[in-house]
Amino acid sequence: MSWAMDEVVDEIRTRIRNGGLDLQQHNQQVLHLVEDVLDGDRTAQLTRVIEQVSGFGALQEFFDDDSVEEIWINEPGRIFVARAGKSELTPIVMTAHEVRSIVERMLATSGRRLDTSNPFVDATLPDGSRLHVAIPEITSSHWAVNIRKFSSQTHSLASLIQRRTITEQAAGFLQACVMAGLNIVVAGATQAGKTTLMNALLNSAPAYERIITCEEVFELQLQSPDWIALQARQSSLDGTGEITLRRLIKEALRMRPSRLVVGEVRQEECLDLLIAMNSGMPSMCSLHANSARAALSKLCLLPMLAGSNVSAEFVVPTVATVVDIVVHIALEQDGHRQVQTIASVTGRCEGNMIEMGDLFIRSGGQLKPTGAFPARQEAFAARGIDLAMLLGSTSWA
Repeated sequence: MSWAMDEVVDEIRTRIRNGGLDLQQHNQQVLHLVEDVLDGDRTAQLTRVIEQVSGFGALQEFFDDDSVEEIWINEPGRIFVARAGKSELTPIVMTAHEVRSIVERMLATSGRRLDTSNPFVDATLPDGSRLHVAIPEITSSHWAVNIRKFSSQTHSLASLIQRRTITEQAAGFLQACVMAGLNIVVAGATQAGKTTLMNALLNSAPAYERIITCEEVFELQLQSPDWIALQARQSSLDGTGEITLRRLIKEALRMRPSRLVVGEVRQEECLDLLIAMNSGMPSMCSLHANSARAALSKLCLLPMLAGSNVSAEFVVPTVATVVDIVVHIALEQDGHRQVQTIASVTGRCEGNMIEMGDLFIRSGGQLKPTGAFPARQEAFAARGIDLAMLLGSTSWA
């Protein structure tokens, strides 16, 4: 074949448009069309053209590789992937045009836009993977692309035990916390496994609960029979139509939830979540923090972004009384994601310091109970949960 690859791809896309073909519904027709343009050539070149036309080009092999957790592009010649929590530079080299073309295809079904007036974008791909892109002049010279792949694996506490993320005893205790309707905060750094842990915890919730989740971009994947997922929305070209997390939380409370979940708390929406918790709504959220203590400090800071009339005198006692359990998870140097601490908030505070106690703490490579009991023991008793058994033995409820 004498045509350059770009010419071949452009010709095939023109024929697809002229024929009114849908890449998802008419995949066989598209395959025959590609073979026709390539004169029946069934070599590796055919696969490459298919990836360029209907897949994600040179990145498609990483989407097909289940061992790859994340893909990111720093520049066309520096493309990285993460496997088992560790990053590696790939031999793939693309052109700037190829990077832009792939991103445009990824955004085609999302309804989200990327231009100089809106140089960042968060979007969910058709397979559930999460896409984030930043473009110049926000970046220095190249498009920065991050793709966090969606895992089709069912997330459960049992699977986390198998992966040594958490012990059987600690998992049983957290399952009991969910059953008792406690408010749980999952904290950790980027890629520490916060969303995976939240999925597992929420999938252990009673089947009769109605769960409403609020996220910037869809990431949580629940097995609950009564689950509604809400996603924020960017503003349109004329600057209207934005739906923030604050708005989602307010609307979610009108949808008769049994449990409210905020995928990740970053800004002033923390105030609305605390108010919901304070009203007796069992809730769960995640946030970026390097320890359980740092997570509480951040929960006290973020609500004050909502306005100057929100003071520490209101926020600190509210956090102390509504947050029950803080779980800190971290990505270890060997690539394992492991729960480091499970702490209980006692409900007491002095000044700006909230009292909390460790229930489980990782020591000597093992997540061990400290012997302390959590607050709100009446919530466990109401569900017939024996805390002494959970915290004093290795049986998993």
